[in-house]
Amino acid sequence: MFNNKICVVTGAAQGIGRTIVERFAQNGATMVYALDMNGEVLSNAFMDLNNVKPIVVNICDRSAIEVLVKQIEDDFGKVDVLVNNAGITRDALIDKMTEQDWDMVVDVNLKGVFNLTQAIAPMMMANNYGSIVTMSSVVGTDGNIGQTNYAATKGGVIAMTKGWAKEFARKGAQVRANCVAPGFVETPMTADLPEKVLNMMKEKTPLGRMGTPDDIANGVEFLASDKSSFITGQVLKVDGGLVL
Repeated sequence: MFNNKICVVTGAAQGIGRTIVERFAQNGATMVYALDMNGEVLSNAFMDLNNVKPIVVNICDRSAIEVLVKQIEDDFGKVDVLVNNAGITRDALIDKMTEQDWDMVVDVNLKGVFNLTQAIAPMMMANNYGSIVTMSSVVGTDGNIGQTNYAATKGGVIAMTKGWAKEFARKGAQVRANCVAPGFVETPMTADLPEKVLNMMKEKTPLGRMGTPDDIANGVEFLASDKSSFITGQVLKVDGGLVL
């Protein structure tokens, strides 16, 4: 499915990101660049996959991104797939949300996506091919109490994606941009939540369970692959029916 493809995935050390990297690598990608700030976890995550290159990088550091993308271009001359998966939360009701919490979430979840896409999209357009998949959330489409910063960034990436779908293809390049919007998912971010909260999440979801990283990777894999070659500017909700 990804034969001869060069892929870049952020937030790759664990959870959804790690599953996406493994999926691309196991489905024939020539190379998957797995980006994350957690070097210790990242270095141990893909030891058995020769076509994965773990790289410790801060997506908020534009200079580091420019160096990385230049190296990929020198090595392979292209990027076929970009998955903007990295994201953080700093939840609080708005009257208790600090400016630092706002800035940190916006920098990683919104500016980081902008930084990497801005660096890679021109290469895709020059090569007349590319698929960009950005991780949004049902919080970005429908909001949530105590997540003003997170909702703003996840709604923001949807707006950017729709603009990119028009901008990147305006001269005929087959460069697509889409979003995946997960619901409640079993990840390291939710692992420490009280059982009462986890049960509440399951009860709110019509399919009666939380999603798994594989569930989300299925959606990303589809949108990243040529199976979705006529789909762009869309938001795919993978949420078990949570938001209907």
